[in-house]
Amino acid sequence: MKYTDGKIVAAQFGIGDVVKHRIFPFRGVIFDIDAEFDNTDEWYEAIPAEVRPRKDQPYYHLLAENEDTEYVAYVSQQNLLNDETGEPVRHPQVSEYFDWNPEYRRYDLRDTFGH
Repeated sequence: MKYTDGKIVAAQFGIGDVVKHRIFPFRGVIFDIDAEFDNTDEWYEAIPAEVRPRKDQPYYHLLAENEDTEYVAYVSQQNLLNDETGEPVRHPQVSEYFDWNPEYRRYDLRDTFGH
């Protein structure tokens, strides 16, 4: 958690959670979280003003997929929902960092240190 202007800003989702975008047709697994916006102004200004999210909220890095391709996405908390499909994400980098946990329908971080 991080304090922003006297408020506690808590991440609603965690690393390994499978989420989907509230507006656009893509989903992904979270691999990193920023407590607030931490990308370039150019990236932010490229978002149409009518759907541009606030900067003072958590932002999530996703190994994402849509119907056609896989990619890395950067998404505000207000634009994410839990993915209810129960299906793993097909992004090719997922297996480098995560193991699929079918019981909880989420990913567990891999033990990259061999312990």
